Amino acid sequence: MNPLPNTFHLPASATRYAEFDSTEHLLEISQQIDSVEPVLVVGCGSNLLFTKPYEGLALCSRIQTITHQADGDHVLVTTGSGVIWADFVRYCISQGWYGVENLADIPGTVGASAIQNIGAYGVEASNVIHTVHCVDIRAHCTRTFTCEECNYGYRDSRFKHDGITRYVVTHVTYRLSLKADTNTNYGRLQQDLKAKGITHPTPHDILQIVSETRRSKLPDPEEFGNAGSFFVNPTVSYKKYEALAAQHPNMPHYPQPDGREKLAAGWLIDQCGWKGKNIGPAAVHHRQALVLINLGGATADDIITLANAIIDSVKQRFDIMLKPEVIYV
Repeated sequence: MNPLPNTFHLPASATRYAEFDSTEHLLEISQQIDSVEPVLVVGCGSNLLFTKPYEGLALCSRIQTITHQADGDHVLVTTGSGVIWADFVRYCISQGWYGVENLADIPGTVGASAIQNIGAYGVEASNVIHTVHCVDIRAHCTRTFTCEECNYGYRDSRFKHDGITRYVVTHVTYRLSLKADTNTNYGRLQQDLKAKGITHPTPHDILQIVSETRRSKLPDPEEFGNAGSFFVNPTVSYKKYEALAAQHPNMPHYPQPDGREKLAAGWLIDQCGWKGKNIGPAAVHHRQALVLINLGGATADDIITLANAIIDSVKQRFDIMLKPEVIYV
């Protein structure tokens, strides 16, 4: 078995493991994949919970290229899927390419950004993704999908459904702005800007504040193994929201285009008294209830036991079923 990286610091392995450093290299590897062999794409393992050894092929991108071309007031930046996302964001800002600053310091790789449709502080990757370039490892050819063809939703894409065992991302092209416009619609971001007395924030200001906030709220994976946000924020009908808001007028909520309301999973968990609590070596972080951590020596079963206990208590109190954002493997 081949060891696999993961930010929960759990023992993880796969029957076969291969790295690729170019589209051509991945095409060569695809010729050696059995038509029924399970395939798992692993970046940093920052959104995976390994419950057992993976019986199949684990693929990891090492494509590190970044190229760009002008597009009027924008720039098209094509980036290798193996580039670390946090490094990519800082590189873009240093080049005067804007639109990803709200997504600073999200763990993982560029490839994961397109698969997971990562998001934070009012921005999602799909807001700036232009095209996603893949290898179809079953048909042994390349495919390019427009943003619309990726079927993006909240922490969702086609690559998590029909494409999960077929399309492996090699590059992502982002359409970024050459103008220093900023998105400050997110409530917490507005509060932090006001606290610092910043009335006309630059993308550099947004990057700095988001980075500081994440460091203050979230645990360092090197200290305590974790996968960032463990649960997705639930979306409920407006009628359901009204009933809950009558009992909890200070409950955070985010109106959605379809008339529903998105609720804060971390707030729901905190209201159930879980922040800072543990079951054995698995715990809820004391500053951010949305993050489950490995205190040291935890197993996947320990983390799942804690996650299920949280799901049960939120369901009992709020009649809302939380769903993990982390993928169980």
